[in-house]
Amino acid sequence: MHYCAYRTWRGAPLSETHEKRREKAAPDASDQTSTSMAFAEAVGRLVRRGRARRGITRRQLATDSGISERYLAQIEGGYGNPSLTVLKAVADALESPITALLPLDDRHERLNRIVDLVNRLAPSEWPALEDLIESRIVQSAKSERAHRIALVGLRGAGKSTLGKILAERLGYPFVELNRVVEQEYGANISMLIEMSGVSTFRRYERASLEKVIGNHDKVVIATAGGIVSSPETYALLLRRAHTVWIKAQPQEHMSRVMAQGDLRPMSENREAMADLVAILEARSQDYAQAEAQLDTSGLTVEQSTDRLLRLVQEWTR
Repeated sequence: MHYCAYRTWRGAPLSETHEKRREKAAPDASDQTSTSMAFAEAVGRLVRRGRARRGITRRQLATDSGISERYLAQIEGGYGNPSLTVLKAVADALESPITALLPLDDRHERLNRIVDLVNRLAPSEWPALEDLIESRIVQSAKSERAHRIALVGLRGAGKSTLGKILAERLGYPFVELNRVVEQEYGANISMLIEMSGVSTFRRYERASLEKVIGNHDKVVIATAGGIVSSPETYALLLRRAHTVWIKAQPQEHMSRVMAQGDLRPMSENREAMADLVAILEARSQDYAQAEAQLDTSGLTVEQSTDRLLRLVQEWTR
C-alpha cells in the first residue's frame, strides 16, 4: 500500500513575496515580554488571594511551603519566575490545586463557572442535563458542519492520499491545511516553527482553518497530526466539520513515512518507534472524538477509499 506522506521542502529559496511574508511570521519580542510579565503578575495575584483566603502571613506560607519568604515576595510582586515544582509546593501549603494558581482565559473561566453551576444541582439531575447538552450539540452540528469532511490522525495514516481521492469522487475541493498555512505566511512549516515558535504556528493554523471553513461549505480537509495540540482549534474543527480519524498500526505509520524517502525517523532517533507509540497513545483520546474512525492497516488504497466513502455517505446527502 502506497500512501503519500507529507515531506517538508527544505532549502528552497523564498520568493520576494515570501520574504515579505516572513515579516509577519516573525514573533514580536516586545509582545512576548509583555505577555510574560502579565502572566507573572496574574500568578502573583492568585498567590496573594490564596494566602488571604487562608488568612495566613507570607512568613507562615514560607514555613508551610518550604519556599523562602523573599522568593514568595518576588512571586507575589509579579517579578518572580516560579517553576511548577515551586507552584506545587505553594499550592499544597494553601491546600488548593495547582491550577488555582494559574491564570485562566475567558474560555476556562466560563467552563469553571459551568462546573460550579452543575455542582449546585443534585447528582440525580445530571443525566437530564447531559442529555440536554448532547441534543443541543447534535442539532447545531447539522447546520454548522455543512458538507465539510476533515481527516485527522498521525502522519503516515493516509490522510493526504485518501483525502485527494475522496474529494475527486465527491466532486469537492481538497485542502491540505498545512499548505494553506504555508501560502498564507510565506514559509514551510518547519521554518515557521523555527522562526515563530510552536504557539505562534498554532495561531496561524487556527486562522487558516477559519479561512478554509469560511470559504467552503463542501470540502475535504487533511489536517496535520498535531492539530489536537490546540484544544480550541481542534474544537473548532470538530464543531464545523465532519471528522474521520484515519488510523493505522505504528509499524505502518513508520514504513509509509520512510517509503516516501524520509529517513529522519531512523537516522535522527533510534527510539523513533517508541516515540511514535507514545505520541499515538497521548493523542488517541483526542483523535477518538472524531465522528468516525477508519483503520487502514493492511488495506490497499482502493479498499480504504471504499470504506471511507461508505463512512461519509450520510454527510454528503
